[in-house]
Amino acid sequence: MDTDGFEDRLQALRPRLHRYCARMTGSAVQGEDILQDTLVKALHARSQGAEVNNLEGWLFRIAHNTSLDFLRSNSRNTVVPLTDDIEADPIPEADIVAIVFQTFLRLPELQRCAVILKDVLGHSIEEIAGIADCSPAAAKSALQRGRVTLRLLAQEGEDTRLPLMSDTDRRKIAAYVDMFRSGDFDAIRAMLADDVKLELVNRLTWQGRDKIAPYFTRYAEVAKWRFALGAVEGRPAMLVFDGTGSMDIPAHFVLIEWSEGRIIEIRDFLFAPYVLEAMDWVRLS
Repeated sequence: MDTDGFEDRLQALRPRLHRYCARMTGSAVQGEDILQDTLVKALHARSQGAEVNNLEGWLFRIAHNTSLDFLRSNSRNTVVPLTDDIEADPIPEADIVAIVFQTFLRLPELQRCAVILKDVLGHSIEEIAGIADCSPAAAKSALQRGRVTLRLLAQEGEDTRLPLMSDTDRRKIAAYVDMFRSGDFDAIRAMLADDVKLELVNRLTWQGRDKIAPYFTRYAEVAKWRFALGAVEGRPAMLVFDGTGSMDIPAHFVLIEWSEGRIIEIRDFLFAPYVLEAMDWVRLS
């Protein structure tokens, strides 16, 4: 397996890996961060001569362990007790997509892993056991318990809400969106920190005011987008809608970070549409 072919196969599996990482970590945005770490680890292992017979299983094992490392380092422990081990029907895809990511976080880790891999991604019990490093019996038990518990939690309704956006953050992102709408990119450039970082997620990363200049030029040249103030998982965001479609669902979104009045990071998800799946977002203007 050549290096170019290996990287192409990684990219092809990216949306499926993101579906797993997002639900394991309770966040579509953080799920993308975990996914990137997973791919970096995979590429490094491959460069060190790792033999890969089952690429998907191998990648999901890395994604699983990377997700657990993230959760444990952030002390995101679950508090849901184990339920009795009983038979439970699969959760239909339409139902499971509607369950907010934060609800998955309330499942113990192995149960969460089993439900996501089986009912979201279609893995077998044997594949789940290999990814989670447990016995098939333990994987099956975790799946049954997770299904029961997840159904009960979903019936409770959302017990978490998006954090309120501060007035300061709202003013900053509103001004940024207004500048995009009017095409005042010179004003935006004046707000950039010297070492500002631009990430076109799943495509490239640039750093420095001069380096990222083409980014705004491209947006100025393309008239197909409409922009709105919004929040993504409680973070201030610019929602980007297809100019020829409705304003019901954004085509992608952009996250902005400031420090001392300057923009220090721009994360544009234009090339990562899979992140939008079941993501918590709200349009504010």
